[in-house]
Amino acid sequence: MARKRGWQEFTPDQTPQLQQRSPAPRSSGRQRVRVQRSSRGRGGKTVTIITGLELPTEQLNALAKALKVATGTGGAVQGDTIVLQGDRVTAVLEQLARRGYQARRSGG
Repeated sequence: MARKRGWQEFTPDQTPQLQQRSPAPRSSGRQRVRVQRSSRGRGGKTVTIITGLELPTEQLNALAKALKVATGTGGAVQGDTIVLQGDRVTAVLEQLARRGYQARRSGG
């Protein structure tokens, strides 16, 4: 005796495949990149936070590595942001400008 699975509008092989289009990434000059210095929630340690980069994960990791090498600090990618150790805002702004990003200083 066959098992009944209940009512289904579509069987799994008949489900319409929706094409998920990711939004077209902006060029590096049109992204709203912000660089800020922060020490909030880090036990008094100062970090440089870079937000607004609309890059795939692989490119974001590569950019973070390049910025860490250029500034001589450690850091990490957390979601869509890059966090570098220390106050490296001016150095990061220069490096991003060399790569074609129009980054702005944010915060205090």
